[in-house]
Amino acid sequence: MEPFTTYIPNFLFILLRAGIVLSMLPFLSSKVFPAPFRIGLAVAVAFILTPIINVTVPKTGIPIVIIREVMFAMIFGFAARFVFYAVDMAGQVMSNATGLSMATIIDPEIGSSTVVSQLFSIIATLLFFAVDAHHDLIMIFVKSFEWVPLGTVSTAGMMTAAVSLTTRIFVIALKISAPVLIIMLITNILLGFVAKVAPQMNVFFVGYPLYLFLGFTTMVISLPVFAYVMGGYFKGIPEEIGRVMLLMKG
Repeated sequence: MEPFTTYIPNFLFILLRAGIVLSMLPFLSSKVFPAPFRIGLAVAVAFILTPIINVTVPKTGIPIVIIREVMFAMIFGFAARFVFYAVDMAGQVMSNATGLSMATIIDPEIGSSTVVSQLFSIIATLLFFAVDAHHDLIMIFVKSFEWVPLGTVSTAGMMTAAVSLTTRIFVIALKISAPVLIIMLITNILLGFVAKVAPQMNVFFVGYPLYLFLGFTTMVISLPVFAYVMGGYFKGIPEEIGRVMLLMKG
């Protein structure tokens, strides 16, 4: 057993980082996956990577290293999933603009969600696997132990990375929902002119079906553009995570 005892600290630290990252990935973080499955997968990944990855465990300051590892893994998982948060936010914005926000469902991951958010999230998940982004995530996770060794994570860098990713979420969400928002804005302006020209017309009665029709039509027409844009973002996830790790490296 003596040869195996040297791998136990390495295994535990790899398991710590792998467990948190896997629990935040777009597909494995869903509550439809039972907790024993996710725990077993994290243990299996750590068991496979332990003899492959060279981890230097510090002799002192273990609690500080553990805290930094937890924060690093959470930022890593957030960087891997920030595009999905942007898609969900864009779906919420489009639902509010078209009047579909009244039709809400319970999402086991984020709570209350709209049908549009669910639809675009499903399409984004399929695109995520179609462009092999999950393979890129595995590769970048293995490289993370080389690029950001144990105990070298910068606290200031983690805050900068978190703020940067949060900003990107709002920018991507605005880009995705822009076609629907522009169409709804033009429709509201035109209905405002109609209300002034023909005050006897019930604009609300006419406007709500018009919002639904134009909203659905714009979403369907913009789906190819959405797929193209999402494919580009998913292919750029390794570069984004690499940039985040560069910020967090002490």
